Amino acid sequence: MHSQTNEQALEAAIEKHLTGINLEEIKASGESVDSFRESGEIYRTGKGYFIGQPNNFNAQFALDEQFFWDFLQNTQKEELQKLQKQTDWKLKILNRYDRMIKKYGVLHVLKKGLEVDDAHFTLFYESPLASSSQTVKDNFESNRFSVTRQLRYSMDNPREEIDLVLFVNGIPLVTIELKNAWTGQNARVHGQHQYKTQRDNKQPLLHFARCIVHFAVDTDEAYMTTKLNGNATFFLPFNKGNKNGKGNPELPVGAVGHRTQYLWDEVFTRESLANIIQHFVRLDGKKKDALNTKTLFFPRYHQMDVVRKIIKHASENGVGQTYLIQHSAGSGKSNSITWAAYQLIETYPVRDGIPGAKGIEKPLFDSVIVVTDRRLLDKQIRDNIANFSEVKNIIAPAYSSKELRDSLEQGKKIIITTIQKFPFIIDGIADLSDKRFAVIIDEAHSSQSGSAHDNMNRAMGEKIEVSEDDDAQDKIIKAMQSRKMRGNASYLAFTATPKPITLEKFGTIKEDGKGRKPFHLYSMKQAIEEGFILDVLANYTTLKSYYEISKSIEDNPEFASAKAQKKLRAYVEQNESTIATKAEIILDHFIPNIVNKKRLKGKGKAMVVTQSIVSAIKYYKALKRILEDKGNPFKIAIAFSGTKKVDGIEYTEADLNGFAEKETRHKFDEDDYRILVVANKYLTGFDQPKLCAMYVDKKLQGVLAVQALSRLNRAAPKYNKRTEDVFVLDFFNAVDEIKAAFDPFYTATSLTETTDVNVLHELKDVLDDVGVYEWDEVEDFNVKFFNKENAQVLSPIIEKASERFIHGLELEDDEKADFKIKAKQFVKIYGQMASILPYEVLKWEKLFWFLKFLIPKLPIKDPDIEGLDELLESVDLSTYGLERVKLNATIQLDDSETEVDPQNPNPRGAHGSDEEKDPLDLIIKSFNEKWFHGWDATPEDQRVKFINLTKSVQAHPDFMEKVVNNSDKQNSDLAFKKILDDVMRRQRKQELELYKLYAKDDSFYRAFFDTMRRMASVGQ
Repeated sequence: MHSQTNEQALEAAIEKHLTGINLEEIKASGESVDSFRESGEIYRTGKGYFIGQPNNFNAQFALDEQFFWDFLQNTQKEELQKLQKQTDWKLKILNRYDRMIKKYGVLHVLKKGLEVDDAHFTLFYESPLASSSQTVKDNFESNRFSVTRQLRYSMDNPREEIDLVLFVNGIPLVTIELKNAWTGQNARVHGQHQYKTQRDNKQPLLHFARCIVHFAVDTDEAYMTTKLNGNATFFLPFNKGNKNGKGNPELPVGAVGHRTQYLWDEVFTRESLANIIQHFVRLDGKKKDALNTKTLFFPRYHQMDVVRKIIKHASENGVGQTYLIQHSAGSGKSNSITWAAYQLIETYPVRDGIPGAKGIEKPLFDSVIVVTDRRLLDKQIRDNIANFSEVKNIIAPAYSSKELRDSLEQGKKIIITTIQKFPFIIDGIADLSDKRFAVIIDEAHSSQSGSAHDNMNRAMGEKIEVSEDDDAQDKIIKAMQSRKMRGNASYLAFTATPKPITLEKFGTIKEDGKGRKPFHLYSMKQAIEEGFILDVLANYTTLKSYYEISKSIEDNPEFASAKAQKKLRAYVEQNESTIATKAEIILDHFIPNIVNKKRLKGKGKAMVVTQSIVSAIKYYKALKRILEDKGNPFKIAIAFSGTKKVDGIEYTEADLNGFAEKETRHKFDEDDYRILVVANKYLTGFDQPKLCAMYVDKKLQGVLAVQALSRLNRAAPKYNKRTEDVFVLDFFNAVDEIKAAFDPFYTATSLTETTDVNVLHELKDVLDDVGVYEWDEVEDFNVKFFNKENAQVLSPIIEKASERFIHGLELEDDEKADFKIKAKQFVKIYGQMASILPYEVLKWEKLFWFLKFLIPKLPIKDPDIEGLDELLESVDLSTYGLERVKLNATIQLDDSETEVDPQNPNPRGAHGSDEEKDPLDLIIKSFNEKWFHGWDATPEDQRVKFINLTKSVQAHPDFMEKVVNNSDKQNSDLAFKKILDDVMRRQRKQELELYKLYAKDDSFYRAFFDTMRRMASVGQ
């Protein structure tokens, strides 16, 4: 006989796995299901499940009555006897059960039991801990888990069946529809379709919250939902991931089964389902709300997996561990953090003697501290924990060491703080050395509020520097580096984009001992393939900026090439006329393609990302002017921190917007506001699902590129947001640069090796030899500094070394620069490594603190700075052109795992870095060749072509009357357009390449028109 490959075969295989036998084998033996159930021994060979029979199922109450009454009779006979005097006692219990389920859902009765008159019934015994009493262990064993095949669930249509249903004590937990890929059907299409269209959700079993979850499963994939709602039912994948993408991995060589084997091997075991009921599933919503308006959360596979692995590792390895969880946007981090926080406070050591344990009867951690900048997460965690915990007031915010101490004394188990206050909390942890902590750091949502500053206001009143560009990872690492970490805390960092230093700080050592990797991964690739985020690189258009810069002075001072090129580009990019051109290009795309096409049901929004606050203000004004000319079809807003002076006028975000800074996020959510102009603010951690376009005029690289462009990736099913709705127009970066930024985070990120700290020996030797400080001065400073002496006592020690540096040693300018660069490198590397080093080098620590205060007192003269300013005065922007280089290109990311290098360990300095000096003409020539290569012509040829075309325009018979002497700008522009079109048509044979760009590329045309208009107006 041939193999069975249909759904029945899959059903039988799952049933046998869970129970140790299946109906087919029972039938072949000539025995009955009841006789097997009574002996019970066979069930211990599977996962401890019993076989249920469809005819024992009561469709009205959605209960397997056989197991329901057997469980109550065997475990709570005395409570039953209180009601058995009444003739209708069974119906009374069933009606009461039905009423409670309809009002509160199945989770309520599983956790709290059922009150009927003066009787109280426990309907489910929770799983025991390692330290639990024998009674608790025996109670759990008395639960009856069962599986029923082909369950007839409908009161209206008795022939309708569900393939498999899992019960505990007769109460349904999980329904499963099976498909077998070998019969041409799968779970993703056919299984989901069956639930949506062929299963009657008006029947009690399929009411919302009557079961915990509904699965569509085939041999390869699994999908789940907690709410059946006809065609509007929303299924989530419940897959492990395959090669960092969607789906499930192949089974190991020699293993028997299917790719979805983990469901019955791992997820549906009695212990696992009990753990899911107790610690994962939750019903969100206010108590007074109707049950049907609430949301039932069941974990996705990676959420369940990461929390279980953290808890297992902590219970086996104790306190003082670090964990890096690399979970992409769209992974549901808030829920993962909530589940981890709640379960960590209930984590017990598996045995005595592991680090930090105070015996197996006591929890491993006294408190869990959640560090987040998401105000919403604060509330969300409070609400979620309240749903889990019998003791309600166990959560508190803490923004200082005192509040931390007070919260602990009041018995608070979960303490929530912000990244800005994190340094205080570390100090508090160090002070409370008898307490044990788990610190969960949610770094991904951090930069709405500008820069955070460390609290280390030492005796000299100086702060550890945190620059405005620092993201949350930088702030956290800096706070940790500035203190010696104690062994009384474990740290868990959740991030989508780990930097090398974050991997070094929190990562898990690789199997070969070289480098580090994340403790757990849910990749961007998997999130995109599973549809939780959109691929922002699918419609990526770069606009290369082309310039020609003409000399306005004859002399040729020499400038350092690389710095000059960078400064020239900044000058050109920030020129008012350049920004005006780009503003027109932005609106020429946004209005017809986003607004008029009613993207996202007419609610699509855009973000304009600029290089600096000055650029942002200029862009904002240029966009406002154009919109005013168009009758203000919608509003725009700007976001930046602090006050900025532009052209002698001071601006703030609130002044320009006309509302308070804290209102920007909410105002931008309103339908009237369609564009937000930013510099650094809102580039990370800003969730606005209606964002679908981004116009980038800023250098983006590394983590910032991923975080900034990911503002667009939020899926928004209610707006029908799809990948084709997402659009990026990039004026600044090249496709390969963006690909290089995204590649490390597309799958797994790991560190190739750890930083070689021995470079600190080399740096210290070089610094010592210069003679800027004497070692006894370093010693003296440290003694006084750590005795918290007044700044007036410390200042003379620093000033003495500073004076030697400036005058006493008669150092050359490049020697001064070299010393300062090496001092900064020493401080940076030691600062990053100090809290990771397994040993202490006291001399390094002392020199670190001394240099930290000396560096700001070491002035150096960079001869290029003055020269570069002179350079800017010597060039004019004569042409500005744009050509689309990649149109709606899909950037293919590398899905192999990526290794990143550690911090650069090589000593740096100012010597040997003499940049090649170029005369001004060469700088301008190479600049033009780099940015003005739209045509096969030299910059000089390009200039000649522009001049010839300009002369042709000026010679046109209509030019003087309709353009030059026309005071109506709009009519003048229209006339100029006709003249330019006429000239270009006549020139097209000679200038075919230019004409193609002119005729076919709107963006190039706009920039070309702008340049020709300005050139033709010269001298008129």
